[in-house]
Amino acid sequence: LADHGAQPHRSVRAVEQAHANDPDLLFVYGTLKRGLTNHGMLQAAPFLEEVWLDGLNLHDLGPFPMAVIGTGRLQGELYRIAPTLLPALDRFEGAPRLYRRQPWPLWDGRWVWIYLGQPRQVRHSPRLPHGIWPRLEELPPASTRPLDRPRPCPLP
Repeated sequence: LADHGAQPHRSVRAVEQAHANDPDLLFVYGTLKRGLTNHGMLQAAPFLEEVWLDGLNLHDLGPFPMAVIGTGRLQGELYRIAPTLLPALDRFEGAPRLYRRQPWPLWDGRWVWIYLGQPRQVRHSPRLPHGIWPRLEELPPASTRPLDRPRPCPLP
C-alpha cells in the first residue's frame, strides 16, 4: 500500500488483511519509549528493536509528539504486545479522538500498529526533521541515557 490507507478507495478490509500477519507488533515514538515517562504501560511487552518508518512526519507538541502521514522518516521502538493491551493503549492515546491507531508497513514487509494524528492537529507545531523525539538536543548525555542514539534500519 503505497498510500498506507490514506486514500478513500483503499478498503479497510484490505489493510486489515495485510496487517493480519503481525497483529501484535506495536511501534512507539513518544512517551512510551524506554526511559520515558509512560513506558510502564509496556512493562509486560517485550522490546524487539529500534526501527525507522518511512512516510511519516514527526511534530513536537511540547509534552508529547505526534506523527502524521508525510514525506519524512520516524524513529521509534518495536514491541510485541498482547492484543488485550490495545484497548488500554487506545484509551491512553485518546483514540480515536486525539490519535487513531492504524497499521503501517515496516521496511521488511511486517506490519505494526502505530498511533497517528491528522495534519490539521500539527499545523502550528514544529516539525522535527530528524524524526526523533525527544529532540536530539533534549536528550541527556550518553553516560546517563538508557538508550544509545537511534540507528536506522538497513534498507532492503
